[in-house]
Amino acid sequence: MALYAELHRHLGGSVVPRVLWRYFQRNQDDLAARFAGYDEFEDFYTRPRNTLEEYLELHTLVEGVQTQETLPYFVYRLMRGAYVFENLAYLELRYTPYLRTPEHLEQSERIEAMHQIVDVVGRSSQVGEYPIVMKQILCMHSRLPYEVNRAIVDMAAQHPEYVCAIDIAGGDALYGDRLDELVSLYKYAHSLGIKTTGHLYETVDGCYPDLLPYLMRIGHGIQIPLHYPELLKEIAERNQCLEVCPTTYIKTGTLESIHQLKVVFDRCFEAGVDIAICTDNAGLHNVRLPFEYENLLTHNIIDFEQLQACQAAAFRHAFAWPHDQNPASMLTRVMNPHDAQPNAQPEAILSHS
Repeated sequence: MALYAELHRHLGGSVVPRVLWRYFQRNQDDLAARFAGYDEFEDFYTRPRNTLEEYLELHTLVEGVQTQETLPYFVYRLMRGAYVFENLAYLELRYTPYLRTPEHLEQSERIEAMHQIVDVVGRSSQVGEYPIVMKQILCMHSRLPYEVNRAIVDMAAQHPEYVCAIDIAGGDALYGDRLDELVSLYKYAHSLGIKTTGHLYETVDGCYPDLLPYLMRIGHGIQIPLHYPELLKEIAERNQCLEVCPTTYIKTGTLESIHQLKVVFDRCFEAGVDIAICTDNAGLHNVRLPFEYENLLTHNIIDFEQLQACQAAAFRHAFAWPHDQNPASMLTRVMNPHDAQPNAQPEAILSHS
């Protein structure tokens, strides 16, 4: 059995359509009523969008229901599906904690409330029957003020038991007017010993070389081999890894065909740049990580040896994976569910499958 490490998955986009629909039916009648039935909802939720900006709007639909009280419902089902259907041994789950806090609170109160969000996601992921190593990546956001983004960096430093890195998300086309600010935040993160990744070079409008030196991994980065291959040499020298999410680029209209990724993989392998294959938003895409590998293989974008190299690279570049541990050893790991930490799951919500 193959085991996988997933380095780029968003909490907001990780909820598969059926789980989200059941939640709407049982807890948010107003949201369920917007659709004639499940089939119409699934089509709306998973269909391709024209732009990244349009695609990102779907995150707001889920962020609004992922509150401190309901996060255990979603995290538990995410962990269960990742273990049972995807053979994940390791998962980095990224999100912006500020966007899970109550909107009616003052900014300072919402910043303080982020502690509870990080804690509940962390405790809810400790599921004995699904022994995945799971860590959080906290996302700064291109639409949030500097004070909130700096507080997110501080949050990562204050919760090392749950958080392994920071990220910048929200649409890479919006970074241009804030580059100095973002560089200062990444420098601040490095001063605190926090590991770094960031959504960058995903679209042709999101190419900012000034940010590259501050990232340990590059979220997406596909425009580098496609349009700026001269940068690959220094990326290889810095041992940076691209987090490539194949289905995303079709769903967002960034690429017209998955076959365009062959240039990405060919140029990266030639330059010695590692690629970790990821899902990004497995729920929005209604796909699982093994499918992303299989799809690239069957479309002749990568061969089997390259598939195995990407699989190994994902574990090698994982921020919190114990690198002296062979992933295969996870198969013989025996865990007693009674030893797991409590999931803090609301009884009323978790009484349903």
